Amino acid sequence: MVGLNVQEPETTCDDPNCPFHGNLPVRGQVLEGVVVSNKAERTITVERSYYKFIKKYERYEKRKSKINVHKPDCLSVNVGDSVKVAECRPLSKTKHFVLVEVKGE
Repeated sequence: MVGLNVQEPETTCDDPNCPFHGNLPVRGQVLEGVVVSNKAERTITVERSYYKFIKKYERYEKRKSKINVHKPDCLSVNVGDSVKVAECRPLSKTKHFVLVEVKGE
């Protein structure tokens, strides 16, 4: 893929919303997180942790958020895997990211 430093998957798919084999452009943020659910069809839930600075106390607090991500057919992922996701156009009411790389456990 142009612009992202990720490896293309070995398997192919006919998913139109695949950034590798379909015609889905990716732009914007590239985030990393851990898969917490893969029960829905072609959808995974990714949880990412980050630190937020609290000005009043001059300290950081740990926060986490869950993101619904489109999973193309050419990539296989399990719960607990570390993944890289990229922002794309809205695919549904809650999906605005697509899976681009599986880093493993």
